[in-house]
Order: sequence, then structure tokens, then C-alpha cells
Amino acid sequence: MSAPRGSVGDYRRRRMVTRTSARTTPVDGEAEPVLVKLGVWVSNTKARRDKLTAEQRAILAELRLEWA
Repeated sequence: MSAPRGSVGDYRRRRMVTRTSARTTPVDGEAEPVLVKLGVWVSNTKARRDKLTAEQRAILAELRLEWA
């Protein structure tokens, strides 16, 4: 999982992210904010959830993503 938790929090609050949704968010170690293609990340992560580690699934469940 590489999307910052803040972006996933945005998803959880809005519940509706299209595949084309993107957010610019600050990332530690980067001088400029980074564009996160949140819709693509959510779609790919959901489709490949069986490959997530227990820790990754726990983080997503903590964020109340029902499919985690």
C-alpha cells in the first residue's frame, strides 16, 4: 500500500471515489505535494485484497473500509 493514510481517510469520509479521482497531498521527504491517483489505488487495492498482509488489512479495516 502506498497511498497516504490521509487520502484513504478522504475516501472513507466521502465513500464515493471514481476511478479518475486524484488528490494532491503532502508526503514526508518530498519537497512538493504528490498527486495520488486515489481512484486507481482504491480500485486496485480492492481487486487485489487477497494479496494484502494482515497488517495492511487491519489498517484498512481501522479506516472502516468494508471490503478490507
